[in-house]
Amino acid sequence: MSWKDFFGPSTLIAAAFIGPGTVTVCTLAGANHGYTLLWAMLFSIFATVVLQEMAARIGLITQNGLGHAIRTEAGDGVKKYLLFFLVISGILIGNAAYEAGNISGGILGLELFLPLSYWPLILGSFCFLLLFWGQYKVIEKLLIGLVLLISISFVITAILIQPSITDILKGFVPRSIDTTEILIIIGLIGTTVVPYNLFLHAAIVSEKWKSEEDLPKLRLENRIAVLLGGIISILIIIVAAGMHHRQIEISSAADMAIQLEPLLGRYAKVFMSIGLFAAGISSAITAPLAAAYAARGLFGWKKNDKDIRFRLVWMTILITGVLFASLGIKPLRIIQFAQITNGILLPIIATYLLVLVNKKSLLGDHKNKMLQNIVGIFVILITIALSSRTMYILFFT
Repeated sequence: MSWKDFFGPSTLIAAAFIGPGTVTVCTLAGANHGYTLLWAMLFSIFATVVLQEMAARIGLITQNGLGHAIRTEAGDGVKKYLLFFLVISGILIGNAAYEAGNISGGILGLELFLPLSYWPLILGSFCFLLLFWGQYKVIEKLLIGLVLLISISFVITAILIQPSITDILKGFVPRSIDTTEILIIIGLIGTTVVPYNLFLHAAIVSEKWKSEEDLPKLRLENRIAVLLGGIISILIIIVAAGMHHRQIEISSAADMAIQLEPLLGRYAKVFMSIGLFAAGISSAITAPLAAAYAARGLFGWKKNDKDIRFRLVWMTILITGVLFASLGIKPLRIIQFAQITNGILLPIIATYLLVLVNKKSLLGDHKNKMLQNIVGIFVILITIALSSRTMYILFFT
């Protein structure tokens, strides 16, 4: 086993969820609630490992994406079209909301240097050109590198501020949930267990892993990548918790940059600006592609990124994201709304994913074992409970 076995499709998935949403929601969690929601982040990491493994296993065994698996196993009649409607609605709504958050994250970073009302159009056009000409992969690697750089900054800052280990450990212990915390909890889940990443992972896993003998290596890669991404999210909460006692209201990138002042001093704002911009653009490229991969699999289109139908899907997601980001709503609110939307939609996608990984016709001997089902049902029940409570708070209180 070489070091290359530890890095692959799962690494891209981890990099995808360390976007502006993660930086924003984790900052809000730490700044407003201290260490008390670390348990929610821990659950999010666990849920991501479980669900991404299921999606990646489908991609490896079938050498096709999750959309293809849904289409081949959906059957016929009303059930098939109802399922297609639910999945497509979930992907389109979730990805459009996430895309608005991604574009807003890029804007949040750029506005520290130059506030412009037409930043959404500029960023949207930039992403459009990269996706249309297919030159996004090189740019994406550069942007992911910048995201990793700001992540390392949070790691070092967390060491420098010397937080209380006892208080941190207490934060990992689940407790009763206050009504004021439920939206941020579902946001933490929505920014980590991203529904579109399930489709993206299943679609790209065949680029590296080719046979069922690779399954143990794929699982190890998945656990390591998600765990590393989760640790970064936890460290952002820990660093932001240092602002909890200072009672600083988070309303801009400049406020979030205060976290990095122990390490970067007066350069903290510049670094946070670049990090949010890179995270926003890298995710703004990935989200539309994931929706297009999902649609291609669901409808059985040929694997051709220049197919007009494939392009129309990612164009729709990108344009919708730009439009929502142009409404004049504060970027932080759009980002938080996107994570909450993903958290609410997650149970729909996760439930059918669990159905798929139990089909012998799809996975053969690699279908779920009893323990895997117990863990999967546990994760889904928790997300359903949290999503239901969120819906109740949003619409009935």
